[in-house]
Amino acid sequence: MASPAAKSAYLGWVAAAIAGERGASPTFAAAEHDLILGYATGYEAADVAVFVRSLRAVYAGPVVLVTDQEPALLDFLAQHDVESVSPPFACSGVWRPHPVMQRFAAFDALMSERTWARHVLLTDVRDVVFQAPPFDPPPQKLEFFVEYDGGLKGHAFNMKYLRGVGGEDVARALADKPCVCVGTVVGPRESMIRFCRTLLMLAAIPRSEIGGAFGADQAACNIALHLGLVEGETRPNYGRIATVGLTPGDVLSLDGTGQIVNPDGGVSPVVHQYDRHPALMATMHERWGQGFEARERRRGKSLSERGRKLRDSVARRLPELR
Repeated sequence: MASPAAKSAYLGWVAAAIAGERGASPTFAAAEHDLILGYATGYEAADVAVFVRSLRAVYAGPVVLVTDQEPALLDFLAQHDVESVSPPFACSGVWRPHPVMQRFAAFDALMSERTWARHVLLTDVRDVVFQAPPFDPPPQKLEFFVEYDGGLKGHAFNMKYLRGVGGEDVARALADKPCVCVGTVVGPRESMIRFCRTLLMLAAIPRSEIGGAFGADQAACNIALHLGLVEGETRPNYGRIATVGLTPGDVLSLDGTGQIVNPDGGVSPVVHQYDRHPALMATMHERWGQGFEARERRRGKSLSERGRKLRDSVARRLPELR
């Protein structure tokens, strides 16, 4: 007698998101190119100006952002030759995961369509600034970047979601492993597609309210890397990527050109979470955000945005039989 199939809102969503037919993008199809992908729904031009302008100062290749189709934003992106796409699949029904999980299904679809892509950088958008070409030197395999020197056991947020996604025993087994950040990952296209799909399926292990939540992406990333489910390298902080959210502000500085200098005196091509430091944020806005209001890291949401967030949160927490 056949066993009953597992049921969950998350499994229904992920099947629709990653199991469909994939077309091919004609853009840049004549040759291989590196590719940068970001997920920027809910943002306006003011939120992405530092990312876009600093990137175009050091990199001329293809960039695709998943965004809302708001005219002023689309016009700004077009001015800088940044492709904007809507989320490439529809969320059926009421339930949908948090955008931090939705993005990896979108990235999978976008990379699957763009067979010409050679190396891919998956990156956060609002809190990232570029200071040098991000693909120099080219990555040979997936690269994951440490964000906290105390390991996973010293990072309460990561341990919470490791327990939620993988269980207490997995969290304990990985507690001494490096704490890497899922907000910036770089590597060859085929490896990156496997990473996205592995992350999405790992998040199906717990109930949907956990697997679809903010933080599940971070936990699934660390599980995939440290259990060897994907082939990748752990890279120290302040190399290709500097993740500075937990770096004391007094050990960061700015050079004469306005670039962010790491504690070791080096300058990373990509700086993530600079907006945790008011002085850095002010300088980056002055350098790259001219013509737009300076946006606070956290700002008030409209009534409709708060309502949508509440509906999504409730839907993710409804009782689920599996």
